[in-house]
Amino acid sequence: MGLLDESGILYVIADVLSIVTIASCLVSKVPQIQTVRQLQSAKGLSVNGLLMELCSYTVTMLYNYTNGYAFLSYLEYPILLVQEYVLIYYVLQYESLLGKRAYQWAAVYVAVFVGFATAIIPSSLLMMLVPFTTPVGATSKVMQLIAILRSKDSQSVSLITWGISAFTNSTRIYTIMLDSGDKMLLANFGISTVLSSSVLLAAWYYKKPKKD
Repeated sequence: MGLLDESGILYVIADVLSIVTIASCLVSKVPQIQTVRQLQSAKGLSVNGLLMELCSYTVTMLYNYTNGYAFLSYLEYPILLVQEYVLIYYVLQYESLLGKRAYQWAAVYVAVFVGFATAIIPSSLLMMLVPFTTPVGATSKVMQLIAILRSKDSQSVSLITWGISAFTNSTRIYTIMLDSGDKMLLANFGISTVLSSSVLLAAWYYKKPKKD
């Protein structure tokens, strides 16, 4: 009976962490979006890194969805994706990259997304893509880290966004261990936690004080 009680508590904690994670993700990218808009600059941000992050988020969400995993265990991904779309839009705008080609690639992205979500594209192909989410997601963060280190300027980088990223990635390690124990997802979130923390530290170190 004690074991059942202990197990129940562990799952209650997992549910609470899931809710906290989802609540955090509701606004995780908002500080970054606001920073870019206020400064009208994307200096210190990696466009390629953002696009790779978008791909990683998309595949991970579709993987969870098509496998029928508990919705609470990945609900933050639809929320993050919407914010990611907005952030990428503004970054491309201020980097003068928002043209016909960008819209064409956006159309391709939407078609592929809908194809996987509606099973028009075989889920077996999605299964082949999942192992790449960890290196792609990790590379996106490494590229962001390199962009900060090269420019030595993180004025356009939001510390709040990366702090939330590190926190939510770490909580997902616990919830996934209890829910599915999926090793690919655990590896993904473990590496993401370390890299998000690294970007956070670099952004904090190179953050220039505001001028009076």
